[in-house]
Amino acid sequence: MADLALATDKIRAAVGENSGLGKTVKLDFGDDGKIFIDGASAPNTVSNDDKPADATVSIKWDDFVALAEGRLDPMMAFMQGKLKIAGDMMIAQKLAPLLKG
Repeated sequence: MADLALATDKIRAAVGENSGLGKTVKLDFGDDGKIFIDGASAPNTVSNDDKPADATVSIKWDDFVALAEGRLDPMMAFMQGKLKIAGDMMIAQKLAPLLKG
């Protein structure tokens, strides 16, 4: 995943009309941007809006790319502090299949 627009498109395709999330999630890449997944709306939507979410996953862009490419294990990233979750941790765990690049 080279850039935010491509990552947003890939996640939008993975989410589809009904991701089964049932809540909102924000991926926060700091200065590199945000991806907002509205899994509570019908149909689900994915945008680059900076809105409040049920869960916010904060991660550096390079770490996100490594995660999506399978070079970084999500649990290791969390344990090492590379990935931080604020809010509903259970919903964040449902994200893994949607983020595979």
